[in-house]
Parts: sequence; C-alpha cells; structure tokens
Amino acid sequence: MSAAAKARASVARASAAARLRAAGCVFAEDEAGLLIAAARTPGQLDEMVRRRAAGLPLEHVIGWAEFCGLRITVGPGVFVPRRRSEFLAGQAIAAAGRTAHADGGQLAHADGGWLAHADGGWVVVDLCCGSGAVGVAVAAGLRALGRVELHAADIDPVAVQCARGNVAAVGGAACQGDLYGALSPALRGRVSVLVVNAPYVPTAEIALLPPEARLHEPLAALDGGPDGVAIHRRVAAGAPDWLAPDGCLLIETSERQAPQTAAAMTAAGLAAEVCADREMDATVVIGTLAAAAR
Repeated sequence: MSAAAKARASVARASAAARLRAAGCVFAEDEAGLLIAAARTPGQLDEMVRRRAAGLPLEHVIGWAEFCGLRITVGPGVFVPRRRSEFLAGQAIAAAGRTAHADGGQLAHADGGWLAHADGGWVVVDLCCGSGAVGVAVAAGLRALGRVELHAADIDPVAVQCARGNVAAVGGAACQGDLYGALSPALRGRVSVLVVNAPYVPTAEIALLPPEARLHEPLAALDGGPDGVAIHRRVAAGAPDWLAPDGCLLIETSERQAPQTAAAMTAAGLAAEVCADREMDATVVIGTLAAAAR
C-alpha cells in the first residue's frame, strides 16, 4: 500500500470512529476497523457507518458474528449470538466427550435427500437455533473426535434461512417448526446432545433491553414468557422422548433462573446440574436421563 493510500485509510478510519463514538459506540475504533474491512467502496462504508450509528447491531451491518473462533453469518431480523453462549457450546462439547454415543443407523432428512451416518459419533440437535451458531460450534468441536450429525431448528423462518447456510458448512441441516415439531420422528431416542439457547428474558423485562436487541432482533428470540422459563419447561418436558440413553440436554439460562430451569428438568425425569462461569456471566443447566428412565 502506498503512503497516500495509507493516509487515506487512516483518515477514513478516524472519521468512521469519530462518527461511531458520537453515536455512543463504546468500541468505536474496533468497530470502525471491521466496517472498513467489510466495505467495498467509500460509499458503502459511509452507508454502513450510518446504519451502525443509527443503532443497528454491528453484526447485522457487516453480515457476520464471531463465535467460538468461527465466522457465523447473520442478517437483519436474526438473533446475534452472544459471547456468553460460547460457554454453552463448550459445555456441550465436554458433555458429549463424556458420553460418546454411537448409533449405527441411517437418517433421511425431513426435507428429503439428506442422509447421514452417526457411527462412532454424535447426533447433535440445536433447538431455538437462531443463526445456528451454537450447533455449528458444537459440531466443529466434535468433528476432531468422531462423526457428527447436526440438526438445527427454529420457529422463525428468517432464522432458519440464515441457519441453513451456517450449518451446511459442517454438514448439517436446519428445519422450521415449533421446538420438537420441526424434527424428523426418526430422531426420537437418538439425540446425543440437545443444546438449547431459548429466549429467557421475562416478558415484563423486554422493555429494559438495550435498543440493539429490543428494536432489531425478533421478539420470539427474546421473550421467555412471564418468568422467562416458559420455553425451558416445554423443552425439558419433551426431552426424554428424544434423548439417547446416554444423551444430555443443555439449556442456557441466567443465574437467577437456573433453579427454575433445573426444576423443569427434574420434573421431566432428568437429573439436573447447574454450571456457571461468572467471568462470562454464563449459566447452563445440564440434564441427563435419570437411571430409572433409561
């Protein structure tokens, strides 16, 4: 790059950072760098800075989010994966490593045509998948250890369309539907890892969320019902029918709501364990089939 080009780039970055800082962006310098890298022309950069300064999530503006070291495609109307959810993915990988489930059968995908084996590996299901980030991270982490069959599902068609591209990169597929209603019946009793980042914000607290989330992410990805645990209860109640004998259910929740999420698993016949990382502000409840239910 010539000295003149470097000078122009420096001016462009400083200008973009100043506009972002004035709009209240805490990491204006870093964001300016990402926007400049994503823009193909000065005009596009100006428009991207304008959109970010107007309050759109940075990930929606540049078209991707970093998650567990992976680049996950996101777009308008799709929930942006949070850094705290990397703890959920990590716990799922660790749990799978402890319960190496092998299924010798074959499974035809519900849409037809997709056929996968899970010999010596794991069947991973990502419910309420959004962009599919958690499922992709889990599958990517397990591929070095064995075969992975990944299924992602969400009730939102916009999220499913986004997730399809992301999960395809690790050989997975995404379906639309309400929780287990999106899954092929052939998955019953075969799921090694059921990972769930369902909405858990209580309805009355939606108005307290940052504008980026409240105004630009789908309500269905945020609203967890009156106490924030409504969907967790539905997921836990149905899990025993879908888990393999050595499978496990992992649900991201909050420290405050963890006892309720755990209680929902216990009521469904699962043995529940709460895991937390205070530094990441992350809490996950892990449920396994109780001995009597196996």
